[in-house]
Amino acid sequence: MARFLIVGGLSFAIDFGLLTLLHEVFGVELWLATPIAFLTSLVFNFVLQRVFTFRAQNGRSVSLLKYCLLVAFNTAAVDFIVNFAEWMGLGYQIGKIASTALITAWNFLLYKHWIFRSGSRAPSDSEEISA
Repeated sequence: MARFLIVGGLSFAIDFGLLTLLHEVFGVELWLATPIAFLTSLVFNFVLQRVFTFRAQNGRSVSLLKYCLLVAFNTAAVDFIVNFAEWMGLGYQIGKIASTALITAWNFLLYKHWIFRSGSRAPSDSEEISA
């Protein structure tokens, strides 16, 4: 869980920083800047979650296909939440933070049990000792 949160924190920093840079500095419309920043951070996130956090052994193409499905859903959810928060007068920054909290919760479970799940799991230390 700690590795998941570290990678997630770094991904959020990339996402939030790029969103702010695109929207505030370069004047990119929020509806476009939000998914650009989000998708950029997800490329970083996929690689590190696969290699560093979950040390996935399943095929990369299987993980990538499942990840892309989740990315499509998450992108729409983030874009909706960020723009809804802005429309409500809360500011896009609040929407970004709220959407990140929501997707973090379901992403951990989906990463662990669906996207990076290996077909055969390695025995735990206690199973190796008793064998």
